[in-house]
Amino acid sequence: MKPGVPLLAPLLRSDTQGRLLARLYMFPEEEHSASELARLAETSLPTVLREIDRLVPMGFLNERTVGRNRLIRANTEHQLFRPVEQIVRYAYGPFSLLPRVLAGIEGIIEVYVYGSWVARLNGEVGHDPVDVDVLVVGDADRTLLYEAATSASNLLGREVNIRQVSPKAWSDGTDLFVRTIQQRPLARIGFEEAS
Repeated sequence: MKPGVPLLAPLLRSDTQGRLLARLYMFPEEEHSASELARLAETSLPTVLREIDRLVPMGFLNERTVGRNRLIRANTEHQLFRPVEQIVRYAYGPFSLLPRVLAGIEGIIEVYVYGSWVARLNGEVGHDPVDVDVLVVGDADRTLLYEAATSASNLLGREVNIRQVSPKAWSDGTDLFVRTIQQRPLARIGFEEAS
């Protein structure tokens, strides 16, 4: 059972709020409709609308209306913009950042985060994760993956370790490492988020 308070960032009300804020605060120059935010945060539209209705009046988010659409973006002028941005980048950044740093690398089929970061996301109590473990399924260039890991580490403020397995090893599940990973919590990172 998941706890009421998110373990990745106990200062926030929920993991959904963390994912939403990470998307908006890590890329403050971008505007998104509520339906886009629901898709990116992997939650329902009513949940996103409730968050928007809480955060816009307090000045954490800006909105503008175009026709029937409400376009939302982070308010970079808010006094707490930098501290909030640092918290959500540190805690929820992998969801928003990994698709971007891995975009364009040929040979990637799927990407998952595993290990202590995902364990905290799933409510498993423990120490603050010092790193983010990423599994790439595919046959991508290892040099490009290393460069992506270095870039992600610098941007997230946590070490990012990328390990690659072949599609055959992933589907067979006979490799001990793959079997172990498949039995533990995984968070799939989608590339439709990359722009």
